[in-house]
Amino acid sequence: MIQVEKLSYGFPEKELYEDISFTIEAGRHAALIGSNGCGKSTLADMLIDPDKYLFDGKIIRDEAIRTGFASQFSIRDKNRDCTVFEFLSEGFLKNQQDIAAVCEEMGSEEVMADETGEAMAKLMEDYQNLLDISEAMDADNFESNIHKQLHTAGMTALADIRLSQISGGEYKLLQIMKEMLTAPNLLVLDEPDVFLDFANLGSLAKMINSHKGTLLVITHNRYLLNHCFDKILHLEGCDLQEFDGSYTQYRCAQLREKLRLQAQYIEEQDEIARTEEMVDILRTRASKMVNPVIGRSVNAKQSQLDRLLARQIKAPFIEISEPEIRLPQVQKAELGDAEACTQPEAAANGAIAVGASDDRTVASRPVLTVSDYQVSFDKELLQNVEFQLIPGEKVAIVGANGTGKTTLIKDILANNDPSIHIDENIEYACISQLQGDTMEKEEISEEISKLYADGVDLDKMSSGEQNLYQIKQLADSHAELLILDEPTSHLDIFAQTAFERALAEYEGTVLMVSHDFYLVANCADYVLIVEDNTVRRMRTRKFRKMVYDKYFDQKYLETDQKKQEIEENIAAAFKEDDLAAVDKLCTQLEELSSN
Repeated sequence: MIQVEKLSYGFPEKELYEDISFTIEAGRHAALIGSNGCGKSTLADMLIDPDKYLFDGKIIRDEAIRTGFASQFSIRDKNRDCTVFEFLSEGFLKNQQDIAAVCEEMGSEEVMADETGEAMAKLMEDYQNLLDISEAMDADNFESNIHKQLHTAGMTALADIRLSQISGGEYKLLQIMKEMLTAPNLLVLDEPDVFLDFANLGSLAKMINSHKGTLLVITHNRYLLNHCFDKILHLEGCDLQEFDGSYTQYRCAQLREKLRLQAQYIEEQDEIARTEEMVDILRTRASKMVNPVIGRSVNAKQSQLDRLLARQIKAPFIEISEPEIRLPQVQKAELGDAEACTQPEAAANGAIAVGASDDRTVASRPVLTVSDYQVSFDKELLQNVEFQLIPGEKVAIVGANGTGKTTLIKDILANNDPSIHIDENIEYACISQLQGDTMEKEEISEEISKLYADGVDLDKMSSGEQNLYQIKQLADSHAELLILDEPTSHLDIFAQTAFERALAEYEGTVLMVSHDFYLVANCADYVLIVEDNTVRRMRTRKFRKMVYDKYFDQKYLETDQKKQEIEENIAAAFKEDDLAAVDKLCTQLEELSSN
């Protein structure tokens, strides 16, 4: 369907690809993965419309290919107010209107008077193309197909709901569904999982797996990667690795290759050490006597050593370094006072801070208090919300899309609602959800500019890089309270892991909104569940069980946790050069992944 041969492309300030080649065959569900900023979205756009770019190499597309695309940004037209069913019907109705328009033009006096027949021939070609599209979409049965898709996604009840009344996550799924219904030969999805709650993520997985056509999906979501793809395209360091199989199989193959390379590396180091020793011996002999034979032997051994050093294997897809993520260094809350700094100091360091002073906090005093909070727009969103955070607690707010979580976070940051009180002696900082459902791109850019005034060109960053930039700004603050809205959104898997580790080590207080199960399960002391227009406290262990029972397959999550533990043990064994242990653990991982 698409064949890429020796593709090279980049910008003046950054090379993206150097002689990469791969194929996307018809019917495959391919995941495009890689570190933040490596050029995944650009590559996907090049495949959709190669003519927009000047590049070296070839992008060969089937002539009959029709491409669909769903962006990672789900920005709604606020002036539209149709039902969900009407929204999904638009592509089919437009096709019908286009066919009717061509038929009407065929009967026009101008076309009938054309003795050359060229106008009619062109219209007949257009008519046939529209009929081909109609057939591909199964337009005659579009109403039943829409209902089938809604049923697959568990969204049947939304058919007659106004578009303005659904959540951002639901709208994002509908955008993808709308593209799928038009049956493109190739459907490209750019981070379709970002900001989706657990239920909508499960619906997305079902939609992807039920799709009959070819898919190219950019994602960092571990659940989707483990469930939805039979081909992996891994972009890293200007190169691309093509792998036919599931992500789990790819990960096992990576570790096996790393084991082989590590064994080879150890052998090479032994050979290099022996050769270096021989070179030293020969040099010593040559310095004590004039002998051309010894001199030639020194040169030969040195050449052999140079070749050994030059051919040491570099494997960009094996050793991928996590980004360095540091959070503010603050004293442990339980040890007593925590130092606070002034707001101007924090602002100078790039943090978003309010209300800090030179006073000192007491560990037992609540950092944040919310009492009888309520908010409503067209309908009641939240009411009777009450909770406190004491120093050192890490708390996650979890709930379905559209239940008011981000609104609550914004009101806490504003700190001007009488039902919200942040200790005036506490410095706090935030990470914003920069790509929200209700924000226009101009507003997003303006918000980022307000947050950071250090000359960084965020327009040239990917969404993941922008989020990493926000996180790194926190390190220079002294914030004792972090307020985080979807902090791992758009982050690649390696950055997610690094952020989880940094958050677990952070000694301050955390309030975060997240749909990232792994982040919540690994880092939160307890969870505030948003449901029935209010919040209730839930222990993290109980939350995990609820997720098992309600949203995901318990066996999968338990197996995935075991996989992570095995991979941690593999990493430790590699550090000790215990390759026998690595081999044994890799076998365990492969057996676990095949079940």
